Amino acid sequence: MTSSPAATPGPAESAFVKAARGEPTSHTPVWFMRQAGRSLPEYRRVREGVGMLESCMDPDLVVEITMQPVRRYGVDAAIFFSDIVLPLKAVGVDLDIVAGVGPVVAKPVRTLADVEAIPDLTPEHVGFVTEAVGRLVGELGATPLIGFAGAPFTVASYLVEGGPSKDHARTKAMMFGEPELWDALMRKIAGIASAYLEVQVRAGASAVQLFDSWAGALTPGDYERQVMPHSARVLTQAGELGVPRIHFGVGTSNLLGLMGAAGADVVGVDWRTPLASAISVVGDRAVQGNLDPTLVFAPTEVMLGRAAEIIDAGRAANGHIFNLGHGVLPDTNPDQLARLTEFVQGYSPAG
Repeated sequence: MTSSPAATPGPAESAFVKAARGEPTSHTPVWFMRQAGRSLPEYRRVREGVGMLESCMDPDLVVEITMQPVRRYGVDAAIFFSDIVLPLKAVGVDLDIVAGVGPVVAKPVRTLADVEAIPDLTPEHVGFVTEAVGRLVGELGATPLIGFAGAPFTVASYLVEGGPSKDHARTKAMMFGEPELWDALMRKIAGIASAYLEVQVRAGASAVQLFDSWAGALTPGDYERQVMPHSARVLTQAGELGVPRIHFGVGTSNLLGLMGAAGADVVGVDWRTPLASAISVVGDRAVQGNLDPTLVFAPTEVMLGRAAEIIDAGRAANGHIFNLGHGVLPDTNPDQLARLTEFVQGYSPAG
């Protein structure tokens, strides 16, 4: 009688997914926000002459760019190459990503009619995403793919401001002064984000991350009353799909407990907050982060020393995924990220 060969471990058995679920891992898993592109010369070559949104809607480019950092660094997870405003573009919102500026919306949202004019997202709007995710899952094998979406507040800010904003004045004016319009807009965006994440998960993504880049502009009270319920809707619906959920914001030291309570399995921590402090407020959730992205420009031994401190601090959490405290900076030397990845995956504390 011959024994059957052991099944090849899949993404669910990966260190990344186990850490996200608070299970023991053989090493601290590592991936980097904005690892797909930005600093890689091979990324710049394939993107030459191709607009950002155009590249996000081309399955061939999406697959290639998503795979590039996995090939180069051997990170523990891939992040789907896309942009948080892509679902809006897919449903017909007139917007573009302008080089050096960011997302620019031709007709900002000002009225309830503007909100109602935005279609709900269906899988048919993003067939290119389904194709790209399916192909990526085949190429990645045991390496998990992270799907993602923009959180309602951050996406609303682009729609209301018409582009990036330092103070989010128009956004907050609507939130404070036109609560019914604000609620309608946030419900619309939450529905689009939920549908977009579901497309990615059903196509094979092993986890999702909800990016709330601008939530740090809010007080805890305003976040809890007027933003958190909508993010919670997205995270709850993602949780029903059976995958771990990461919730990340920038400058959100005062919101970390609420962002976890919104429905996250993993709370992303930016570089401004000591990881130990974050662990003390997120409860029994895992954490992700949080090396200052500028430390990759420091001498290697300095970078690795700080990484060791973060890994050691992360041992107190119910799961730790190593990452930068925000995205990879464009001028980052890829060789430094390779050294950092190797160090994190092989690190064990002295003694």
